[in-house]
Amino acid sequence: MRIRSFIIAYALVLALLLFADRRPGRAPGDRYSHVVDLTGAPSAERSSRASSTRMIAPAALIPGTWSAGQIPPERLIAPLVVMDLTTRPDQTSQITLEDIAAWESKHGVVAQGAIVAIRRGGAADSLATPLPITAEAAQFLMDARYVLGFVIETPSDLASDRPLARRIALHGSYVIDGATGFSALPETGSLVIVAPAKIPVNKANGSEVPVRILAMVR
Repeated sequence: MRIRSFIIAYALVLALLLFADRRPGRAPGDRYSHVVDLTGAPSAERSSRASSTRMIAPAALIPGTWSAGQIPPERLIAPLVVMDLTTRPDQTSQITLEDIAAWESKHGVVAQGAIVAIRRGGAADSLATPLPITAEAAQFLMDARYVLGFVIETPSDLASDRPLARRIALHGSYVIDGATGFSALPETGSLVIVAPAKIPVNKANGSEVPVRILAMVR
């Protein structure tokens, strides 16, 4: 009887060991190799801030919508998608629906709930320019791909396209300008972390605040 019990127990232990050995491990692609700080250094025009990188929250575009401090935390960590305009002769052009279709045919569908970084060159102390994406393309990304925000390297002038600004605000999305380091990022596969500064309500409405932005790269 004891021998039979020992054999049964031994068989069970062996089966458990074999099962554990066959469990799939974490794929190497699920790991991030390094972190890129996309936060710009202070510029001459924004010397009062810790950096030249700022978040333009929905409240800056439509009063009564989310301020930076009211944006849910789950909307501040997202997959990062990079679209590049620097290869064009005219770097002031905008991302169009055709550009998105071409990008997706090459890199796959834009991840749901992503943040889109648009690389077009220029410094953080450049003159403010319109957002480098057409209203139709931005609307598609927000509606069909549920994009949470847009990141650019230069100052933005959202007042130049009020319909686009309203669409962004009503979607609960935000714009980050004055970022840097896009050339060190792949088109897909990164994870971005956005950390807006905590602004006391009695000092500012929190609609435009300094922000630190980090990209975890595979």
